[in-house]
Amino acid sequence: MRRIRIIGVGPGDPDMVTLEAVAAMRSVDFFLVTDKSGTVKSGMPDPLVVARERLLDRHLDTPAVVVKVQDAPRERRAEFTGPDEDYRAAVQAWHDARVEKYVAALAEHPGDAGFLVWGDPAFYDSTIRVIDSLRKRMDLEVDVIPGISSVQLLAARHQVVLHDVARPLHVTTARAVMEAVAAGQNNLVVMLNRVVDLPGLEDWRIWWGGNLGTPEEELVAGRVGDVLGEIEAARERLRASSGWVMDIYLLRR
Repeated sequence: MRRIRIIGVGPGDPDMVTLEAVAAMRSVDFFLVTDKSGTVKSGMPDPLVVARERLLDRHLDTPAVVVKVQDAPRERRAEFTGPDEDYRAAVQAWHDARVEKYVAALAEHPGDAGFLVWGDPAFYDSTIRVIDSLRKRMDLEVDVIPGISSVQLLAARHQVVLHDVARPLHVTTARAVMEAVAAGQNNLVVMLNRVVDLPGLEDWRIWWGGNLGTPEEELVAGRVGDVLGEIEAARERLRASSGWVMDIYLLRR
């Protein structure tokens, strides 16, 4: 039975890849990498594919076999403003299309395959769900190797504890942050941002990080009302220097 290894590779710094992840990378025959070059500047490679290839160059003794799979198109109109059911339906359609592409790629390439997942595969990443659907189509042995998450690295960079004594931590997305605040959550880690828009929360505290674990890493902390402009400027710098932005923040009342 062929094996699929879902490998958490940390936030981006090759030094943050665990020994278990390195061993897993060295055990597979090839890597399936989703290529989103169609969504970046014309003629430019997907910067996250390039980053994965550099990571493999760092940790493998022989050149990696990287099979690039063009990402399926995704309906994004409902992503931040549409009803939850529309959003879930759009995501499911995207996942289904990815499964079809992976089935075709695996049929063309024999052997064990690795999927390199940023951070930890359990935090707001679709790979495990997509592979679960893939297993319904193919006879596969699957395992998951955890990675250092951007949640952990954010706290380390800002030298903070993610929660107060005897208080919970709520992890959510930018799409749902205001709903969580309205429900009474006052200590949140927020992921999957496109903008940092926090109306009515000007007096809350924020610890923000962008492209953590990369040479271009940016950090901002302070009162929300005082630093939102600084955060947006940092996001623009990252977009210009890296071609992509992955940011995360801790928000506390």
